[in-house]
Amino acid sequence: MLVRQLAILLEVLWLVCGCGSPPSPGRVVILGIDGIDPQAVDLLMSEGKLPNFAKLRQQGAYGRLISSKPLLSPIIWTTIATGKPPLEHGIGHFVAVNEQTGERLPVTSQMRRVKAVWNILSDAGREVAVVGWWATWPAETVRGAIVSDHTCYHFLFTEGAAGGPDAVGVVYPPELQPVLAPLIKRPGDLTMADAAPFINVSPDEFRRPFDFNDDVGHFKWALTTAESYRRIGLRLWEQRRPDLLMVYIEGLDSTSHLFGHLFRATGLSGELAEQQKRFGRAVERMYDYADRIVGDFIDALDDRTTLVVLSDHGFDLGVLHDDPSRTRDMRRVSERYHRIEGVLYLYGNRIMPHSRIDRPTLLDVTPTVLALSGLWPARDMPGRVLGEALDLPAGRPSEQRTLSSYETGDRLAVQGGGGAVDPAVDPKILERLGALGYTDTRSPQGDRNLAALYFEAGRYAEAADAYAKLVEQDPQDANLRASLAGALGALGRLDESIEQINRAIEMDPINPEAYHNRGVLHERRGNLEAAVKEYETALRYNPQYEPSRQALVRLKGHEGGQEPLTAAQKLAAALAERARQAALRGDYETATKELDEAQRVAPSFARVYQYRSNVAFLRGDREAALAALRKALELEPDNALFRTNLERLEQRAGAEPSTSGAD
Repeated sequence: MLVRQLAILLEVLWLVCGCGSPPSPGRVVILGIDGIDPQAVDLLMSEGKLPNFAKLRQQGAYGRLISSKPLLSPIIWTTIATGKPPLEHGIGHFVAVNEQTGERLPVTSQMRRVKAVWNILSDAGREVAVVGWWATWPAETVRGAIVSDHTCYHFLFTEGAAGGPDAVGVVYPPELQPVLAPLIKRPGDLTMADAAPFINVSPDEFRRPFDFNDDVGHFKWALTTAESYRRIGLRLWEQRRPDLLMVYIEGLDSTSHLFGHLFRATGLSGELAEQQKRFGRAVERMYDYADRIVGDFIDALDDRTTLVVLSDHGFDLGVLHDDPSRTRDMRRVSERYHRIEGVLYLYGNRIMPHSRIDRPTLLDVTPTVLALSGLWPARDMPGRVLGEALDLPAGRPSEQRTLSSYETGDRLAVQGGGGAVDPAVDPKILERLGALGYTDTRSPQGDRNLAALYFEAGRYAEAADAYAKLVEQDPQDANLRASLAGALGALGRLDESIEQINRAIEMDPINPEAYHNRGVLHERRGNLEAAVKEYETALRYNPQYEPSRQALVRLKGHEGGQEPLTAAQKLAAALAERARQAALRGDYETATKELDEAQRVAPSFARVYQYRSNVAFLRGDREAALAALRKALELEPDNALFRTNLERLEQRAGAEPSTSGAD
């Protein structure tokens, strides 16, 4: 180990001190704004808005940043900060779970298995400052400052503010915490005047006690947290002028999750129209706010500094959820509505103006930042230096990787809970982590995501092993069994695969992944008729399940269907679709009228009753919803989706207290 560390030290000294003439180091400011969508930016700039984004585009370099799935913030921002994919950096989800208590806990810096760019620059003698970045608590010891993501808690915490027994390690160095405290705004500090440009709510709504499950409360947290990290980032830059400043702003993404379905939406009725009156301008105003933040950092730059502005993904704005009932809950929009493309702007020192960046990826950010800082990326970083946008000295060996790795092996030592040990973190903080249960944790969802990444990378044996362990831990999870079946099938272990698929379908008869995987096995065995039936069943229970849709197009030249529709059923299907679209807009009266006509045209068409049940449920008529589902199941007695939904609705109805005169 000593020889290895000495070799790496010599390589770093060689890079920093001479041989190879790396470019003279400049400062870099990275402004990470979660959820900026390139299409939304283009639209707003075309209308003469977002002048600071326009300045970045006109005077700097730009490209749409290609993200990677799963589109979850802790994973992506850690990939950006390390130049390593999730299978290497080890952050797989938002939370870990204490196996002793079942408590959900946020991912920590100790779960990261590799060095981040702030560790690399700090080790090279550069000063760094990191503000609000995901998975930075507990704050590591660096040459500079880390203001961890616990400074203003993420939505994973109910109280929405730092404090309590785990406040230790929030900031490094600890003496910086009281200095920064006046810059931190909490949801309760926000006034109605502060919020008025974004939302239109009554004083009573605005004064409600803070609660992340409340739309107004969550938005207040998003805005105050963004403002806090903006202030802290600018103050650290002003006072310290670090070689690397990294500031993370979450506000736009949270606001898009809350109100993105209302962005420029037209024709809304009922409750959605009421939502739009209150929150319809919030997302656009948050883009304006993000533009002002960009302007603040542009104004703060000096001639030696490069500004990097990026987002981890885009957002599909103005799209109404397929299930209108989800729009009643602020958790309505999941990562399903994230777009794979974010933004990347480079501006200032050593950036060629008016240049186009050729399909940059998450993995390219750290190598490029290292090059701008006078350090070369290591050979174990798969990304590239975005040389087409950089104005660095001639003859610069931008892709000559003389350093094998910046890892010394220290971060790879595994704790009992599966995380990494960083010797730079105060042992007292590590002891506190143990007392709080953080070292007895694992991340089931993270393990699932990493297993899926093994599969997507074609590492089927590792995927099968990972899924097998997860199934052993949770044998009643049908989705895990379906995924294990896919990995086993890819390895040619077909009998084991079909056994897992059958178990999955037995547990969850409306699991489209299981039917699809069974179709794949039938297809591999040459039974195309059986394969088509399985793919059609998958689409029956999830019409948006793309793998089965593509399989049917490949095998049949079209998406297929259970049975050819009669002329009356085709008309009824068109009317039902019009009803569905009306329901998406909140116009339940029109939806009901369309379904009345569809039922008159084709009284034995089960889809009409399925949609009628959905609309009745949205209107609050539980009995009508039950009656429609019973009729649909009578027409299609083998439809597991109808049966499951009926059982769930009956259970919910039975669980509600009676109002029939009981005391």
